[in-house]
Amino acid sequence: MNRISLGDLEVSRLGLGCMGMSFAYAGAGSDDDESVRTIHHALELGIDFIDTAEVYGPYTNEELVGRAIAGRRDEFVIASKFGSISHPNGGKRRIDGSPQNLRAAIEGSLERLGTDHVDLYYQHRVDPAIPIEETVGAMAELVEEGKIRHIGLSEAGAETIRRAHATHPITALQSEYSLWTRDPEVEVLPLVRELGIGFVAYSPLGRGFLAGRFRDRGTLEAEGDFRASNPRFAEGNFEDNLRILDEVEAVAAELDATPAQVAIAWLLAQGDDIAPIPGTKRVERLDENAGADSLVLSAAQLDRLSSIGPAAGDRYADMSSIGR
Repeated sequence: MNRISLGDLEVSRLGLGCMGMSFAYAGAGSDDDESVRTIHHALELGIDFIDTAEVYGPYTNEELVGRAIAGRRDEFVIASKFGSISHPNGGKRRIDGSPQNLRAAIEGSLERLGTDHVDLYYQHRVDPAIPIEETVGAMAELVEEGKIRHIGLSEAGAETIRRAHATHPITALQSEYSLWTRDPEVEVLPLVRELGIGFVAYSPLGRGFLAGRFRDRGTLEAEGDFRASNPRFAEGNFEDNLRILDEVEAVAAELDATPAQVAIAWLLAQGDDIAPIPGTKRVERLDENAGADSLVLSAAQLDRLSSIGPAAGDRYADMSSIGR
């Protein structure tokens, strides 16, 4: 597996998103043993960049990751997130970027992960009630104390990123980016490149859509999956978005590759400062995703994929916390 730098943090070119092992998708939490095997297998493939968050579960995903890395902590680069749970308010699911909440969150994450530090710690969503300078300043104190090594933001807007980076160097921005989410290309990607901030792309497979897993909405409804209520999977939008999958599958056929590999390879071709973190809880899917690291798309194939029109529907039913 190739390696890249996010700011001054070196990670595997592909990471492993662990959310779906415990949270949000059908089957989450149904086979923790397989999830642990998947995390162990990631290391065998040279994938050491592991992504989790306290809100995944909540808490259970960090506990799972902690079990998986026990005895091998120093072989992994662990990223986690705070700010979507308010500990001073009884653990309510709400955005809270206060220093008080940050302190409670990091102590809980360290305990669940079984470690004395998190390599990359993100503010999960920007809190409009707390100046970003105050939040990042408190995170900088944790860097000085050695509890976190690098500071990250997730789904932050350009102005916020600038102000945050002026307070303390930001190592990485984690936001959604894929063939059906091109929003970062307009303003955010140019900015983070100007500032020397790495970009971590979550949902690089469009929540499984670009992997060709779904051609019938009924599958999602039968599984009771949260995607059934996501605007891009809604009736009408879902059928329109199949045109994106059609193009990905056509290129995959040319290369004797899978749609997932093509979608990830396209993202990797957008720059060596981008680390996609496709999520899976299965070893076989991890092997498939890792194959994108050696897949080379021709200029014509890249152009064909890049010319696909935008996806129909918003990324979330509530977009109010995105890009602040």
